[in-house]
Amino acid sequence: MKPVTLFRRDFTLVVIGQIISLFGNAILRFALPLYLLRSTGSSTLFGAVNAAAFVPLILCSPLGGVLADRFRKQRIMVYLDFSTAGLIFLFYLLYDAVPLVPLMVVSLMLLYGISGAYQPAVQSSIPALIPPEQITQANAVINMVSTLSGLLGPVTGGILFSLWGIVPILLVSVFCFLASAVMELFIHIPCIPQSTHGSALAVVRGDLRESWQFIRREKPVFLPAVAVLALFNLVLSAAMIVGIPVMVVTLLGMGDTALGMTQGALGLGGLAGGVLAGILGGRLKLRHGSLLLAVCALTAGVMGAALLPGVPRQAGYLLITVMSFTAMAASTLFTVLMCSAVQRQTPPHLIGKVMAFVLAAANCASPLGQALYGRLFDLWDGCFVALGAAASSLLIALYARGVFLRLERENG
Repeated sequence: MKPVTLFRRDFTLVVIGQIISLFGNAILRFALPLYLLRSTGSSTLFGAVNAAAFVPLILCSPLGGVLADRFRKQRIMVYLDFSTAGLIFLFYLLYDAVPLVPLMVVSLMLLYGISGAYQPAVQSSIPALIPPEQITQANAVINMVSTLSGLLGPVTGGILFSLWGIVPILLVSVFCFLASAVMELFIHIPCIPQSTHGSALAVVRGDLRESWQFIRREKPVFLPAVAVLALFNLVLSAAMIVGIPVMVVTLLGMGDTALGMTQGALGLGGLAGGVLAGILGGRLKLRHGSLLLAVCALTAGVMGAALLPGVPRQAGYLLITVMSFTAMAASTLFTVLMCSAVQRQTPPHLIGKVMAFVLAAANCASPLGQALYGRLFDLWDGCFVALGAAASSLLIALYARGVFLRLERENG
């Protein structure tokens, strides 16, 4: 029998559109918070603004799931990419004319909200375009694309920001989102229309109730798994999101290009994790999830040790950069595992909503964690903050082993 190729036309167009769109997203998410940190010098404000930005992502993910299951996924991607391009251009027109902090908060909240509504359309399109036996490899490709963009975006952003400031980054991002939207016009994703009765609010409420009932009655094992993810995001992911820029820029006193290289190492680690997930395929089991989380926890401990007195600044920076690579590689492997498990165990007409629920619930504690860590890095020695996050998250990883074994049994 002739093997079925993974890179058929429509999936290839989705991948190319993601490369362009996510590069624009990565360069922007690197530059805007850095611009704020450089302008104010406050870790507390930096953490609070990042936390505020995450709230719309969490709230809009379920809405994105409903839209992805009811409407054409391709159109959702196109509309949201055009909307993002317009929002960034508006920021470009206003950033020098209005107060920085309110503009930054509103802009990041809108950008993250759009991202939250966008991702369920991408995730739910994979089972519609790819046969079940290739879902793990397809998720690995999508994650590789995301992390490749996460590699190139910060490196490019660091160079552009250090040379010319924020303006060229805004213009490059606008171009990326416009190009991605045009690319997505040519994608065809199979769609089975669902009947709609009542008001839009009633439809959304009914769809979310249906997905919740499916999880509670058919897949209750999803709930403890999501709880583990939420705790891990609260304790470790938030520490990384806030801590890496603070450790590199504020505590070690490195430049914008150096931070871009460290953020690029995150992307390179994600790329390596995606490649490894694609190679391993079915050999990668959910029972390995707790080990991958433990690796992430240990990398935070090494980052904390890199800030101890007596460690040379360049050596500390190198350690933080290498650990950023390692943490993202392990995190990407884990993400591929979880997404593939949820997609395999969910009926096609519920995939968007269930994936959105999992993403929203897993990220619900992240804003609180980011606000908390922003304050902690201002109050305490950075090495103790990182070491505390590492110890706490390692305990969560050890507890998670039983949860992932149950989920693996459900996955068959």
